[in-house]
Amino acid sequence: MLFWVIAAILTLGASLAVLLPLAGGPKRGSASSDHDLEVYRDQLSELDRDVARGLIQPAEAEEARAEIARRILRLDNADPAAKTAARQPSMATRLVATAAVLAVPLVSWGLYSQLGSPDLPSQPLSERLAKNPAESSVDELVARAEAHLAANPTDGRGWDVLAPVYLRMQRFSDAVTAYRNAIRLDGDSAARQAGLGEAIASAAGGIVSADAQAAFEAALKLDPANPKANFYLAMGMAQEGRTEEATAGWQKMLAALPQDSPWRSAVEQALAESAKQSVASGVPAKGPDAGDVDAASSMSPQDREAMIDTMVAGLDEKLRQNPRDTEGWMQLIRSYVVLGKTDQARDALNRGIAVFGSDSDEAKKFTAFAVSLGLTATE
Repeated sequence: MLFWVIAAILTLGASLAVLLPLAGGPKRGSASSDHDLEVYRDQLSELDRDVARGLIQPAEAEEARAEIARRILRLDNADPAAKTAARQPSMATRLVATAAVLAVPLVSWGLYSQLGSPDLPSQPLSERLAKNPAESSVDELVARAEAHLAANPTDGRGWDVLAPVYLRMQRFSDAVTAYRNAIRLDGDSAARQAGLGEAIASAAGGIVSADAQAAFEAALKLDPANPKANFYLAMGMAQEGRTEEATAGWQKMLAALPQDSPWRSAVEQALAESAKQSVASGVPAKGPDAGDVDAASSMSPQDREAMIDTMVAGLDEKLRQNPRDTEGWMQLIRSYVVLGKTDQARDALNRGIAVFGSDSDEAKKFTAFAVSLGLTATE
């Protein structure tokens, strides 16, 4: 009830501040003119006294009277204009303005009564942070943790708890900072390094960069079976065009995962996507057979190089015919880089970006992938 009383008083005050000038009488526009006229009259009286005392010659007095008279005439001519400027608005204008002023509080109060919550008690931040954690929302718990860490920045346990929460809230940059602080203060662990790698990759739009890869590899040194690190490292291989290695990594991971592991569905989806990409690009998911390996090993270095060039040229031609193959473009870029053909690799990168558009997600992926190989789109 107090809310409505205060709102009514404020609304009334604001409305009166606008309505009173519209309803008031005309202002006196000639106050300044009356003052000037009184001054001129005093000057005439003073002039008569000076003539009577002989302080001024009659001829000079006449000229002064004439000048004062001209000023009085100019004042009279200007007065109607001042009165016109001070004239009130018309009745129709005042009615429209009054209706508009009254409509604002009526409409706003009507909307607030339907959409607002006037009876909801106030919730200052200090009171929300002091609530029982079981009764607090996620945002309130995060705010409480942030306030604690602002006062105790060396609490590694606090950073360790907050980091995965940031990750779930998609505050990836904050998650990276929290994981780094937890590692710095409480030391390495497979979970922290894997979480750091995931946060770095998520902040980069899903690209497994060199920093993310280093974090995942550090996690595997501590726990070779860490599912998050194994999954993302295989994803990084796929992004580099190493589809066969990525598929082998996911298959090995799937065979070792328990049936109730939450990672099984992610790995199965990744394998299905890899198979789909292989079919779309016309490249089989499996590697070369024994005959291919024997044939390559028996070739001279020149013939082997010629065979590789032919394969890369064939992939280049396929991409000219089917340019919407994301994995194919990354495989082509990497192939040219491995062969030391930087100009061709850069040309392939620019062509791939042009196919999907410079602002597309694919273009961003190509650019990040090329940077990881030491290549840029332009010189």
